[in-house]
Amino acid sequence: MSDLPASAKIVIIGGGIVGASVAYHLGAMGISDVLLLERHQLASGSTWHAAGLVGQLRSNAGVTQLLGYSVALYDRLEAETGLATGWKRNGGLRLACTPERWTEVKRQATTARSFGLEMQLLGPEEAQALWPLMNVEDVIGAAFLPTDGQASPSDIVQALARGARKAGVTIREGVAVTGVRTADGRVAGVETDRGFIACERLVNCAGQWARAVGALAGVNVPLVSVEHQYLITERIAGVTPDLPTLRDPDRLT
Repeated sequence: MSDLPASAKIVIIGGGIVGASVAYHLGAMGISDVLLLERHQLASGSTWHAAGLVGQLRSNAGVTQLLGYSVALYDRLEAETGLATGWKRNGGLRLACTPERWTEVKRQATTARSFGLEMQLLGPEEAQALWPLMNVEDVIGAAFLPTDGQASPSDIVQALARGARKAGVTIREGVAVTGVRTADGRVAGVETDRGFIACERLVNCAGQWARAVGALAGVNVPLVSVEHQYLITERIAGVTPDLPTLRDPDRLT
């Protein structure tokens, strides 16, 4: 109990990549009276098994700009904090195997340029040169974003946490939030399994548990967890770490 502060201006619940990012950026803004609480260990929730793919182009300009900022942050984060992040700009390759998809991809290229993103339109042979194992018999064209990349989510969390700590943010692991105390319609503090902590602001970064955390304060968080799958394989000849991320939306079923 002695190592937990009695109060903090801002309490962050959740030590995944979102919570660590909030802590890092608050610290970067000069706001250090911040306490991040993680009930287990940093990155031990849904962050640790995320694929770590960073694709910037979205239909929404704000989200695209946010992802562009993420790329710029990951470019400097390792040098800034001294912790490896696994970040690499290996690019993203998106295939079009139907005329309708090719029209969509060309439209996206125009959108990308309007957002300031470099996006190259490629023919089947050019796409295969970037991903030699690919069968391009039914590929009409492809789009390549060279600034897309991949990172290690767990390593990013640790780097962000170190940056936050350097800025004066307090991070405590092994502390579970069990309740939220309110007064006059505002957050007054959080109940934990190690005592009460007063706060002025509460940031819910609990990931797939955010709905349950919101309910502690009587707030409905419209969030539902959705299962997804990925495969882990043995080494495959010709598949190297510098291959672009390949997306084939016409072959998802």
